[in-house]
Amino acid sequence: MQKRKNKHLIFNLSISSIHFFLKFCYFLVFTLLLSCGSDASKKEKINEVAPIETKEVSEDSATSKTILIFGDSLTAGYGLEDTNDAFPALIQTKIDALSLDYTVINSGVSGETTAGGKSRINWVLNQKIDVFILELGANDGLRGVPLSETKENLQAIIDAVLKKNTTTKIIIAGMQLPPNMGQNYISEFKTIFPELATKNKLDLIPFLLKDVGGVPELNQADGIHPTVDGHKILAKNVWEVLEPLINL
Repeated sequence: MQKRKNKHLIFNLSISSIHFFLKFCYFLVFTLLLSCGSDASKKEKINEVAPIETKEVSEDSATSKTILIFGDSLTAGYGLEDTNDAFPALIQTKIDALSLDYTVINSGVSGETTAGGKSRINWVLNQKIDVFILELGANDGLRGVPLSETKENLQAIIDAVLKKNTTTKIIIAGMQLPPNMGQNYISEFKTIFPELATKNKLDLIPFLLKDVGGVPELNQADGIHPTVDGHKILAKNVWEVLEPLINL
C-alpha cells in the first residue's frame, strides 16, 4: 500500500515538474518576444522623432535661384485646406509657367510678429537667398506694439539679410490696419513700410492686401485671412513687383 502511495506521489511530482517546465518555457518565449517587441517599438519611436532625410542634389536644383517669403499667417496660408492655394505656391506656379529658374520657399509662421521674425532670421539665412520678400508687421499692429519697436525689428531683419549677402534683392510688403486701432496709430503704421523701402532702397509692395482687405467674400470667417480667391489676388499684388526683378 505504501509503495502505491509512493508511486502515486512520484507520478504527481513528475506531472508537476513537467507543468512547471512547460510554464517556464512559455515564460521564456514570452519574455523574448516582449523584449523584441520593446526593441522594435524603441526603434520606431526613434525613427519618428529623428527621421533621416536624404535628398538627391540634382544639377538643376544646385543652380536654381531662391525666393524666400518671410512672413506670418498670410504667407503660411492660415485657414486654407491646402497650402498650395496660398500665394507663395501661386507665385511658384507663375514662375514655372515662364520656365524661370527660381524656387519659392514659404517661410511663413502663423502669429509671427516682427520680434519673432527677428529672433529666427539668422536660422533662415543658413541658405542662399536671391530674393527675400519681407511680409511682417500686421500682427504687431493688431496687438498695438509700439511703432518704433516694429520699425526697429524690421530694420534689424533687413540688416541681417544684407549682412549675409549684399546682392540679395529685398522686397518689403506694405500693410495697413483696420479703423478700430485709432487714426494716429493707423496712419503712422502705414508709413513704416515705404519709409524703410526708401531708406534701404528696397522694392515695395504698397499694400499686400490690396483689393482683398475688408472684402467679406474674399476673406475667411475671421475677416482677416484671405480665402483661396483672396490669395490669388495677393499673388497678383506680389507678382507685379517681383516679376521685373526676376524676369530679366
